[in-house]
Order: sequence, then structure tokens, then C-alpha cells
Amino acid sequence: MAETDFPVDLRDAQLRLHRARAEYAELCRELPWSVEPAPGWEGDKQLHSDRRSGMPDSPGYTDHQKAEVARLRGLLLELAERVTADPFWRTLSGPALVEARMELKRTATGAGPAAPAG
Repeated sequence: MAETDFPVDLRDAQLRLHRARAEYAELCRELPWSVEPAPGWEGDKQLHSDRRSGMPDSPGYTDHQKAEVARLRGLLLELAERVTADPFWRTLSGPALVEARMELKRTATGAGPAAPAG
């Protein structure tokens, strides 16, 4: 597949979108399981197992965490809109459009072309 000559602003927006997604995923891993303070719970013993599901008490999100979640969600939405609505996409159609979109995603993440199935 030939390398597409993407506009610099489109490539930059895609890179920023990948970074924002990674930052949001990292934040989510660190957040309590409940936005608001909530008591923990323990489920019933699972059939044929000693496992019991459950969650510890949740202190809820801090004001800073709530603000950071809102900021990152807004940034993700803004960047996704910028990438998908870029005028560049109107220059392509059909399979060429799909191939170029996938190429931009791979290029921006440093991943190479997908291996053929088989």
C-alpha cells in the first residue's frame, strides 16, 4: 500500500487523539470504582468455586478527578470530530477512503500495516 500524503494538521490531530486516549485510559485505571462515595459489597459464593465477587468501599472521585475526567472527555470529543470531519477525507471515496483512514491510525501509533489473514 502506498503511503498517503496526509495534511500535517490532520496527522497532528490524530497523534493528539491517540495521546489523549492513552491519558484517559491511564486516569480511568486509577479512579475509584464509583464516582460518588459508595459502600463496598461482597457477593455470594460462586457455585463450584470458593470465589466471591465484591468491591471495597469507594471514596468517590475527588473534585480534581471529576474535572480531569470532564476535560479529557471533552478533548477526546473535540479531537475525534476534528479528525473525522477533516476536509481531506472528501478527496477520497470507497476502499481508498477506508485504507487511508486505517493508514492514518497505524502511522500515528507507530504500528505497521496489518499482517494479511491466512
